[in-house]
Amino acid sequence: QVQLVESGGGLVQAGGSLRLSCVASRSIFSNNVVGWYRQAPGKQRELVAAITNGGRTNYVDSVKGRFTISRDNAKKTVYLQMNSLKPEDTAVYYCNYRNLIGSGPEYWGQGTQVTVSS
Repeated sequence: QVQLVESGGGLVQAGGSLRLSCVASRSIFSNNVVGWYRQAPGKQRELVAAITNGGRTNYVDSVKGRFTISRDNAKKTVYLQMNSLKPEDTAVYYCNYRNLIGSGPEYWGQGTQVTVSS
């Protein structure tokens, strides 16, 4: 099993910034993707941003230009820099680790709460 631990959430005013971190206990997929997901109350979990081992990224349209995903493989850490936060960004944010292609196991962190006040 791979342990993923998220941190960096908190309460911030609209327009503010937060930087989330996801630290993995180990790396088992040479070709992989790490994604940040979020789930707001009463809503489905959605993919916010993802990054592959090769550095390819993608973002949901609602965060493009505001959020940046990055990774530090030596530290087994993926970051999500969130700028210009909006109240609609309020959610629990989770990181996910899986093979880039395939139906193998995937791993989730426990989540970190992000609350953006207006």
